[in-house]
Amino acid sequence: MTLWPRLFDRTMEVVAAILLVALLVTVTLGIVTRAIGEPLIWTDEVSRFLMLWVAVAGWIIASRRRAHIRIRFFHDMLPVRAWRAAEAGMQFAMILFGGLIAWYSVHLVQSNYDLEATTVPLSMGLLYAPMVLAGIVTLLQGLHELADNLRNRRVAPHAPAAAPLQEAAE
Repeated sequence: MTLWPRLFDRTMEVVAAILLVALLVTVTLGIVTRAIGEPLIWTDEVSRFLMLWVAVAGWIIASRRRAHIRIRFFHDMLPVRAWRAAEAGMQFAMILFGGLIAWYSVHLVQSNYDLEATTVPLSMGLLYAPMVLAGIVTLLQGLHELADNLRNRRVAPHAPAAAPLQEAAE
């Protein structure tokens, strides 16, 4: 992996950790102030923003690590060429999904930019801003995985699960 992807990945991990700590502090502050009878009205709204941002940071990190859940039972039974074709189809879907998320998120940010949150002086457009980055990262990750798939098209994608039928019969 080159310098820029490693730097991006590390930055996303640090951002995710900071957001998670901020979320925990905000929720805890809300709980404690309610318990003492003097609730801070902004903690619910800020925690809503932070929860979305934490979720998007996790999405980006999981995409970069290729850690999203994939059930490959039937996929891994396919011969190499069919496996590669199915993988390319999934990668095209990932590229399309990332592009659509980025495109529509830009619209959401623009249409909510002039709305202010109820309890804090923040634009509601900020609620949707991380989705733009997530869409772009998903699209780029799909392109990278598709390029890897095409570059390695002659290499078996996985070890055979069982011996071929002719060998098993002998």
